[in-house]
Amino acid sequence: MLPDSLLQQLRLILPRADLVATPLPACPAISLYLFDPAAMAGPLSHDEAQAVVAEPAYWSFCWASGQVLAAYVLNQPHRVRGRTVLDFGSGSGVVAIAAAMAGASRVIACDLDPLARNAVLANAQLNGVTLEVCDDYHGFVDPVDVLVAADVLYDAENLPLLGHFRQRAPVVMLADSRVRVLPDLQYKQAFRQEARTCPDLNELEEFNQVSVYLSDACFDTPPET
Repeated sequence: MLPDSLLQQLRLILPRADLVATPLPACPAISLYLFDPAAMAGPLSHDEAQAVVAEPAYWSFCWASGQVLAAYVLNQPHRVRGRTVLDFGSGSGVVAIAAAMAGASRVIACDLDPLARNAVLANAQLNGVTLEVCDDYHGFVDPVDVLVAADVLYDAENLPLLGHFRQRAPVVMLADSRVRVLPDLQYKQAFRQEARTCPDLNELEEFNQVSVYLSDACFDTPPET
């Protein structure tokens, strides 16, 4: 879908909204079509605020965890090069795009939201990469080498996904700014980095600290030479 079509959909929620191609502060090698805060003069009306709550356009923001994980993938291309990568809860597609840029042989961006899937395709085109989208994680049955996911553990009900991810792919890479300790000993925290959502939502400082977790198999992957 062309960005103009995405913009039309966004304006069904916020008539004053605009999208702009934006280099990411924590991963400047990637630009995304993101919500333009400059287009919103003044506070939201009651109706606009209600519309945002009812249909939040998550895909029009790039969350801190996605940026950090995308930068990690670009800095560690050996983890995805020549492999099939599935990006769970892809949102804007930033991590999927990073995997494609890093040389993955096949990248699938999975998200339930049809607008997010359209945004992924537009953002992939913006960055000169090709990838696939799917709407059904459980229905995608092709073999997967690497599973990546950012900011999908905000709800405690999602924590059982940790075990399922390890069953789905031998290598799992996660980033999250809200879960400090994963209740699964087969993941290890690789590092923590400060980053902010783009555009900045002025979130609490604690939500600007992103942790990257790797499944045990990641530590068996040889480094770049």
